[in-house]
Amino acid sequence: MTKLTALVTATTLLAIGGVNTAAAKLHVDMIDDNLPGLMERFEINSPLRISHFLAQCAHESDSFNALEEYASGRAYEGRADLGNVRPGDGVHYKGRGLIMVTGRANYRSFTAWMRTEITGAPDFEAQPELLDDKEWASWSAIWYWTVKRINVVADRDDLRAVTKIVNGGYNGYADRTAKLVRAKAIFTAVQGDIIAANQNAPVLRRGMTGEAVGDLQEQLHKLGYYALAIDEDFGAGTEGAVITFQKRQGLVADGIVGQKTAAAIKGALVGAAA
Repeated sequence: MTKLTALVTATTLLAIGGVNTAAAKLHVDMIDDNLPGLMERFEINSPLRISHFLAQCAHESDSFNALEEYASGRAYEGRADLGNVRPGDGVHYKGRGLIMVTGRANYRSFTAWMRTEITGAPDFEAQPELLDDKEWASWSAIWYWTVKRINVVADRDDLRAVTKIVNGGYNGYADRTAKLVRAKAIFTAVQGDIIAANQNAPVLRRGMTGEAVGDLQEQLHKLGYYALAIDEDFGAGTEGAVITFQKRQGLVADGIVGQKTAAAIKGALVGAAA
């Protein structure tokens, strides 16, 4: 079976970022060598997890234009909460990486974690500039996503919660939303194609329209999803209802209606009518 992470390429990263500058192209060409394998290794490999992860990475790196914070870092001077306790720490430990590691304490924590994953990993507290390098920039995002257990939140498709964990607030929320929409358009469509090919039958997914979508919406409405519009357009509302239904049924919550989800919906309708 084709892995969704295999679709994490320079081309898809640029599409999610929404720009095609020389800097962005340089950076995505750097990170796409090891990022897909790391995402698979740390189970960032479902449509929702991949979409949320890449949308946040794209925003945090200014659409992949920068792997180092533009500001000097002086604003972080004396920030004890970041472990910046020595003169010059703010500048020395400015944000770097794909999801940027910021502050002496975080560089130290990143080093400790990396050494549990790779024997002989560098001391990033001693050499913070290494996080600009292609070998380690991707790891910064993987580290943060993993230690903060963001997969669990991405599974709920909760952009506000994901953003709060990554940002500490909601800065750039509109841009994160736009990037998430672009990521979902890529990876949900691909996942739908994979499912359809494997089961040799059509699936319903976001972006589709027509009578079959209307029938699905009517079925979901009968199951209590009354806020759902019945308009034969598989948009965000229909996808959200499908994801909620899938979670309640213990299915993979990908928002895609393949054979298993379709069968579960029919079964639930029979049960509701009994």
